[in-house]
Formats: sequence, structure tokens, C-alpha cells
Amino acid sequence: MENLIKLGVQIESITTDGHKSILKAIKKSLPDVITQRCLVHIQRMCLLWLTRYPRHLSGIELRQLVLLLMKIKTENDRKFWTRELNNWYVRHKDYLQEKTVNEKTGGYWYKHKLLRRSYFSIKRALPNMFHYLNNAAIPNTTNGIEGFFSHLKNHLDLHRGLTVKHRIDFIKWYVYLSNDK
Repeated sequence: MENLIKLGVQIESITTDGHKSILKAIKKSLPDVITQRCLVHIQRMCLLWLTRYPRHLSGIELRQLVLLLMKIKTENDRKFWTRELNNWYVRHKDYLQEKTVNEKTGGYWYKHKLLRRSYFSIKRALPNMFHYLNNAAIPNTTNGIEGFFSHLKNHLDLHRGLTVKHRIDFIKWYVYLSNDK
């Protein structure tokens, strides 16, 4: 990012998967830039943690909410979705707080770890999940850039024998010619 800043690139927003190191780097280098969280990454991780067939009603309901994430297209959709998420939390708050206590050590852990992880990852991401609604130029997923890099990787694979210097030059030319289009 510092190299982009040195080159004079004006960054309006960054859409990210939410990895802690990336968020930390953005906050350090570009504290005033809008950070949009990738909705696909949020959805994918929550669906992984919630499983395809949750056993408890709380998991079933949260999974249904998570599946609606990519359908949020307007400010009204966002308001409805966040209200439903808050209502879900109020209904299942006690269930999320259930703990198992080790009588010997006094230590405890939450019983519904993956459900909690899903909810709290959404809760932490919520302030940065819907910037795309206010600015059509902000993508709500990282799919576009990931597609670009997968094409680049495929082209690099065709030229496996390049030295490191030639690989760097190849990438520079690839990016330059891609931007020319």
C-alpha cells in the first residue's frame, strides 16, 4: 500500500476479506479510506461454521439470515437484515451464553462455539459490510480482483521456467497490458 501511495494512486476504498493483518495494515497506512468487508467471505465462513444442517433453531435461523447477505441491494434491505439479526440475538442470547464448566479446574468454555463465532464475526464486520450501498463504485466482494489474479496465475503457470526477475517483469507487463484494455 505504501508503494501505491508513493506512486500517487488515490485509494477511495478497499474491499477485503477481513484478515486481521490486512485490516491492521489499512488502519496504519490509510486510516481514512473506506474499508468494505467482502460479503462472500463473511457468508462462506459463517456457512462453514453453521454447517449445512444445523441442529438447533438458533443455527437454522442464523443460517437463513447469512444466506440473505448477498441479496441486500438497498438501504431498506440493509435495515431489515440488521433488524432481523438483532432480533435473532435477543431471542437466542441465553443460548449463546451457555457454558460448560470443568469442576476440577473451574475453567469454562462456551457450548456453542461455532454459532458464537458466526454471530460475533458478523457483529464485528457489521460497521464495514454495507458501504457499497452508498457508493456504486465500491464492490461488495473481492471476486473481481480474485478473478484477475487467477488469470495471472494461470498465465504464469504457462511460463514455469522464468527466473524471479523475469517473473516480476512478466507480472508488470501483464498488469500494464490488462489496464490498457
